[in-house]
Amino acid sequence: MRQIVYKVGKNLYINLTNRCSNRCSFCLRENEDGYRGYDLWLDREPSVQEVIEAVGDPRKYKEIVFCGYGEPMMRLDELLAISRALKSEGARIRINTNGQANLIHGRNVVPELAGLIDAVSISLNAPDARRYAEICDPEFGEQSFDAILEFAAECKKYIPNVTLTVVNVLSPVDIERCKAIADKLGVGFRVREYER
Repeated sequence: MRQIVYKVGKNLYINLTNRCSNRCSFCLRENEDGYRGYDLWLDREPSVQEVIEAVGDPRKYKEIVFCGYGEPMMRLDELLAISRALKSEGARIRINTNGQANLIHGRNVVPELAGLIDAVSISLNAPDARRYAEICDPEFGEQSFDAILEFAAECKKYIPNVTLTVVNVLSPVDIERCKAIADKLGVGFRVREYER
């Protein structure tokens, strides 16, 4: 088993899966063997109990974040079970996601996150469906873009802190267009540094 949890700053990150519905051109997993010295390629996906034991006392961390070398919401049932256990121990929980969970599972899963997830960071990374398909190569095609916006709007109803993010490989004009989308949805916006 490789790294299923890893620390960055005051946060602890959970590497739940290596599966993803995107193949983003800028993604670390496409270009790097690891992240900040951590090997995040899993030999197998960890069980709920393995993750809970690896986290230990969640109150030692500012946030517990579901984010690794894959899309954490691919494993929704496990994510929910882990979140319930950690929340009962006082954890603050965030999900970093590509926002395609409703496409992946064929239903609106956002209400299931209510009361468990404190924040969600959704990777937008493009100002329109065509550009998103070019940059992120989603398995669901161009429909992914509108699904992400719908997911963000749903999250706003159930999750206290919702943020759309873009990686700073975009042009300044595209970043401004993405910010306008976040403003229209009434959610936060953040430009992420592209890390190697």
